[in-house]
Amino acid sequence: MITVIRDVEVYSPEYLGKKNVVVVGNKFEGIYDEINIPSNFIEIKIIEGKGKLMFPGFIDAHVHILGGGGESGFSSRTPEIKFTDLTKAGITTAVGCLGTDNVCRDGKALVAKAKSLDVEGITTYCYTGSYSIPVKTVTESIKEDLMMIDKYIGVGEIAISDNRSSQPTYEQFLDVIAQARVAGLLSGKAGVVNIHVGSGKRKLDMIFRVLKETEIPTTQLMPTHVNRNTELFEQGIELVKQGGYIDLTTSSDPNFLEEGELSASEGLKRALDTGINMNNITFTSDGNGSMPKFDENGKLIGLGICSVSSLYNEVKRAIKEQNVPIEIAVKVITSNVADLLRLGNKGRIISRKDADFVLVDKEDLSITDVYAKGEALIEEGRIIKKGIFE
Repeated sequence: MITVIRDVEVYSPEYLGKKNVVVVGNKFEGIYDEINIPSNFIEIKIIEGKGKLMFPGFIDAHVHILGGGGESGFSSRTPEIKFTDLTKAGITTAVGCLGTDNVCRDGKALVAKAKSLDVEGITTYCYTGSYSIPVKTVTESIKEDLMMIDKYIGVGEIAISDNRSSQPTYEQFLDVIAQARVAGLLSGKAGVVNIHVGSGKRKLDMIFRVLKETEIPTTQLMPTHVNRNTELFEQGIELVKQGGYIDLTTSSDPNFLEEGELSASEGLKRALDTGINMNNITFTSDGNGSMPKFDENGKLIGLGICSVSSLYNEVKRAIKEQNVPIEIAVKVITSNVADLLRLGNKGRIISRKDADFVLVDKEDLSITDVYAKGEALIEEGRIIKKGIFE
């Protein structure tokens, strides 16, 4: 099957101008200024791109695909994600993780859910482990999980500075990072440690200690929820200045905002204004995770649920409300994530990479079309493909 997206403004995510993009099978074949489309050749599908922008398919590197939560008992467990929850949000690649609960949800079930989403039509990966240290793995070790199970590309989300964490010592925390580092090298994967950072007073202290006292590179660490308060965000800016990455969570609820919490779009604008390396900032949704609110004594006083739709919504807000350039805003859910997680076939509209792309209306930036590996999932706002049980 050959597909031509004609006369569309392409963000690769770098702006390429108005182009004609050719997809052959599940890969981008090329990007052309002009193209002659033969009339009596094999079947060619034409997508008119006039009035639209073309972005790489979105990567959400922190999704509770099995559901999350449980902080208020069994009835507060959030549900598994649906295939179209992801595709309607423009997400063509998702990384699944566990959260607080590693008893009623485990790594085997996580991998099974990821595989089912693959069959339905997107690309998935997973982190081994959960909030807790020692890490509860599928095999005998972190190293073996990453080396022998294709879906696993890192560890997480490990919780620090949070009343729900296992309160690991520095040595325990460092051991997990060291294992992930070596496992990544041996398996050819990222070996990234996705680190849930709570609102505790220690903030990123253990991360800075790792960077100061060891040879482990800053790119081995992916601290998330860094926009949960201003002081934590400022530490995150310092981490980026030292070559590290920070991840801003897009899901928020006005009823559960922490004091000083920044929206991801506001955080992106502040980061841009500081002049730091914008390639080292990512957005994730925390989709289908719980959104708990605790009082100063650690008592749960409210509970919401995170949405994957927030991922692109915050990118849109960054562009339209914060005046962040489109190609910078789009990078935080495409190429920046692909580079950090070493997803070589994702995150860019370039020849030979997977044909994952999203078309949006040029005026209001609303999603109109979503394709994953060359296959139409949404066309002109109409869902073409659903999950097996939807």
